[in-house]
Amino acid sequence: MKRLAMNGDQAIALSWKQIDPDVVASYPITPQTIIVETYAEYVANGEVKTEYVCSESEHSSMSMCIGASAAGARSATATASAGLAYMWEMLYIAASMRLPVVMTVANRALSGPINIHCDHSDSMGARDSGWIQIYAENVQEAYDNSIMSFRIAENMDVRLPVMNCLDGFIVTHAIESMAPLEDDVVKKFIGDYEAIHPLLDVKSPHSHGPFDMPEYYYEHKYGQQMAMENALDVIRKVSEEYAEISGRKYDFIECYRCEDADYVAISIGSTAGTMKQVVDDLREEGHMVGSIKLRLFRPFPFEDVAKMLNGRKGVAVLDRAMSFGASAPLFADVRSATFDNDSRSPTFSYIYGLGGRDVGVEDLKRVYYDMENGTAETVNYLGVKL
Repeated sequence: MKRLAMNGDQAIALSWKQIDPDVVASYPITPQTIIVETYAEYVANGEVKTEYVCSESEHSSMSMCIGASAAGARSATATASAGLAYMWEMLYIAASMRLPVVMTVANRALSGPINIHCDHSDSMGARDSGWIQIYAENVQEAYDNSIMSFRIAENMDVRLPVMNCLDGFIVTHAIESMAPLEDDVVKKFIGDYEAIHPLLDVKSPHSHGPFDMPEYYYEHKYGQQMAMENALDVIRKVSEEYAEISGRKYDFIECYRCEDADYVAISIGSTAGTMKQVVDDLREEGHMVGSIKLRLFRPFPFEDVAKMLNGRKGVAVLDRAMSFGASAPLFADVRSATFDNDSRSPTFSYIYGLGGRDVGVEDLKRVYYDMENGTAETVNYLGVKL
């Protein structure tokens, strides 16, 4: 298929159209709304066979996806910010019932005060709910991640729900050039949905989500953890297969000019793209720097991160979210990953861009300057007005 100009929300809707899930249940919320508006048009025009439900709330959306998935249907939804928070209870139920629901999250700040712009406080708050979390740098990656998410979630060694995250407005609304796959290629890659003990199979009745006594609950949680660990190999294999049909290879982390870098910064989402320009500019000035993009946050790729950061003179971890009273989410996991390294690198936390605060190339250069000059604190608030 020829290259198209579209924003991230439209790209997600296009990927769903090519997959044609059985059920999509959703409630519109900025900056996710374009996804479900566009998909509703596909349904109304008869371009897909999906049963589309515009629910009365996000809690209901996830409840419907859970019910549909348990009944044997391939299910998807999308949300953002307070919408994700509203479905909080149901996030845990979807994961605990091992239902392969795929959900796009258009990352947006949580209230209050009310803010409709980008940060990662919504999905980071859900990091322990049992969902796989994948983050996109740009429109192309958001589209590709969406397609791969269905294969990952539905793999028999995983059977866990997946969040496909993209930065609100920065990626959801920015129009970029992207290259979609042909419809038949996507259909073949995804394959038919294989339901596990569907509720509608009256010849083999099963119970979903019953009361779990102490004699069994722990083992069910252990099973979820084992599935998360299995997901690492599955995600890598799915990415390799996707590279064969698309020419685009993705890994858990992507390193930019890190081979000989003394100082590196690690980030998630669209900021990773900006960091490449920062690195190029500083390299021209003679600074030995590099950057790392983390695509996969849950399960966290501890071994890959540790190996890449071993022996650096300094590591900056950029979080677009806060964990009040504790270390920022990404910083905590990165520090944990590097704890057993032979040469443990000094690691610094940089919190930035909350509520959509703009952070440009010159702002981000300060991260490297701080490390080189020895002025970086353990925790730094980049761009805050003091």
